[in-house]
Amino acid sequence: QVQLVESGGGSVQTGGSLSLSCAVSRDTVTIYYMGWFRQAPGKEREGIAIINFAGSTKYADSVQGRFTISQDNAKNTLYLQMNSLKPEDTAMYYCAADDRLKSNQWFLDHPTNLNYWGRGTQVTVSS
Repeated sequence: QVQLVESGGGSVQTGGSLSLSCAVSRDTVTIYYMGWFRQAPGKEREGIAIINFAGSTKYADSVQGRFTISQDNAKNTLYLQMNSLKPEDTAMYYCAADDRLKSNQWFLDHPTNLNYWGRGTQVTVSS
């Protein structure tokens, strides 16, 4: 099994920065992809950043150039650095992982289809 626990959410003003972390614990499962997703009230879940086992990354257009996904395999932790935050970035942010071999783009396009999910952390950006 895989357990994911997010932290680092909070409230920030427009233009500010936040850093999210996702602690990963697993038994014998091999994780090939990890990513960050978000869901605002009344909206569908959106894939925003994916990183694969080789360190290749993919971002949604909405966050490209502002957000950075990274992973520290030694610490079993996934990160999301968010800069130049906007009110439209306000959402619940989820960490997710998957043990299937697909592609970064596939997981961005199918944001509800990953096998393992954290419970989320709230990010609120005020204007």
